[in-house]
Amino acid sequence: MPNINDLQLAKDLIRFPSITPLDAGIIKFLDKKLKSIGFKTKILEFKEKNSKSVKNIYARLGKSSPNFCFAGHVDVVPPGNINNWSSNPFRPVVKNGNLIGRGASDMKSSIASFVSATNNFINNHNNFKGSISLLITGDEEGLAVNGTKKVVDYLKKRKEKIDFCLVGEPTNPKKIGEMIKIGRRGSLTGYLKIFGKMGHVAYSHRAINPSTCIIDILKGLKQLKLDGGSKNFQPSNLEVTNIIVDNSADNVIPGEASATFNVRFNDKHSSSSLKKKLNNYIKKICKKYKCNFKINFVISGESFITKPNKVTYMIRNIIKKNTGIIPKLSTSGGTSDARFIRKISPCLEFGLVGASMHQIDENVSLKDLKVLTKIHKEILEKYFLL
Repeated sequence: MPNINDLQLAKDLIRFPSITPLDAGIIKFLDKKLKSIGFKTKILEFKEKNSKSVKNIYARLGKSSPNFCFAGHVDVVPPGNINNWSSNPFRPVVKNGNLIGRGASDMKSSIASFVSATNNFINNHNNFKGSISLLITGDEEGLAVNGTKKVVDYLKKRKEKIDFCLVGEPTNPKKIGEMIKIGRRGSLTGYLKIFGKMGHVAYSHRAINPSTCIIDILKGLKQLKLDGGSKNFQPSNLEVTNIIVDNSADNVIPGEASATFNVRFNDKHSSSSLKKKLNNYIKKICKKYKCNFKINFVISGESFITKPNKVTYMIRNIIKKNTGIIPKLSTSGGTSDARFIRKISPCLEFGLVGASMHQIDENVSLKDLKVLTKIHKEILEKYFLL
């Protein structure tokens, strides 16, 4: 059986320009690598109308229970202006003890670490009782409609049981070992359009200005105190992300105005209760200005928390042993694919340091990569052998 080096595999993965949702051949490469160490693999390709086809992979080593799963994504965000990088983002280099390349932090190195750790584990314990699986998507950084969400549906239909899942997102703010994510806030985006009455600015009494209405709405929405936080979550928060008034004439009151806002909400709300609250508020302001409105809500995920169990604390103790830090159990940050996986399995998120993710010269410490691989191997040993 081959010996898979974590650094070399991380470099190999970074070389694929798998900018979401493009595959660029990375899933086929990973499929071949996993088969070489004994995994049975299934490439799952999904497509919806008006979206690009996305390749995912589910691989499993063993048939018996319990099934420990590692989940992650190989798609990356665009690199931006390549000229601003110290080196080509898809030609990984090591400088000053750091691996530099797009996806180094988020999260190709984490995938490489787990594969290397699994390879090491089965070379020493090939008769372990249970199964190890990987759920890897190419659609996490984008719309996330043809990725983990559909793989989870596929596994549910096949009655494939996952007993615990570790999602390899870069959860640590500054130092490896600082943070484990055990839940996430929900995410709701509102696409708002206000309809007034177009007219000449000198005869404003003959028009209805949707700009005035939408400014009042957005100001009010921003000032709404949704809650003061909860036991496990920070306060819910609304941010305006876009305002559009398509008007090229300075002497014309426009007929329409649009805005987009996003709410990250905690467990004091559901998406349905939040939609009702926001809709009623917008309706009230529009009535005041005699405007009509249309709003479309898109929900990326509900808030959730995985109640810590013995596996959670086992993983936390291994992290503490290898880093000297007791990781905080947190629900902070944005959404992740854990929001889909938690429907079929208890899960948590832990990976590398995320300080440089999505930035120019994204990087990870080689020392941290070695520590993470050691953590992954010890997790497998504790989970299956003790």
